[in-house]
Amino acid sequence: MSETFLIVGLGNPGSKYSQTRHNAGFWFLDTLLKEAGAGAVDFRYRSQAKVFADVCRQTIYDRDCILARPTLFMNHSGQALRALVDYYRVSADNLLVAYDDLDLPPGTARLKKGGGHGGHNGMRDIFRHFDNTDFLRLRIGIGHPGFKDAVTGYVLSRPPAEQEQQIMHSIGDAISVMPDLLADNLSKAIKDLHTGNEPLLN
Repeated sequence: MSETFLIVGLGNPGSKYSQTRHNAGFWFLDTLLKEAGAGAVDFRYRSQAKVFADVCRQTIYDRDCILARPTLFMNHSGQALRALVDYYRVSADNLLVAYDDLDLPPGTARLKKGGGHGGHNGMRDIFRHFDNTDFLRLRIGIGHPGFKDAVTGYVLSRPPAEQEQQIMHSIGDAISVMPDLLADNLSKAIKDLHTGNEPLLN
């Protein structure tokens, strides 16, 4: 029997941030629940103060999964992830963290195992709380504003409709390879996502 799989989306809590680019990780979780959790009795997240997250446990593509959205702000994502991993006793092999990526164009998503934090504040905090960072990451492209001083306002704002559609397109592509990922066929999931996922052209 496969071990429980933990899927964590990074973002900021509260309605003020729900539609901002920085919450693309939350968008991925919510879309995954809607599309892959069909037939489940209860889609609702439940607040779990002991792990600093809203948590939903569902069977996703025949795998027992825990989906979690930290209730701490992005810069404290590591504290929440540390609590989640310790409480649910999940290994790095059974952990996927989904988050926005400035270095990828909207419409692009990439899977990888291990690597650096790429300057992402949520990932940077995760690195502070973990010695073993060899877990799976789903990077969701949001594009870059063009210069460093504009980054904070860019990630904390809502994308225009066209760009939001591109981001959601890449999230759909990522969800399409989740059956393989959750069946421990990571190489196929990566190959299929990276060969089939390209930005939408207008």
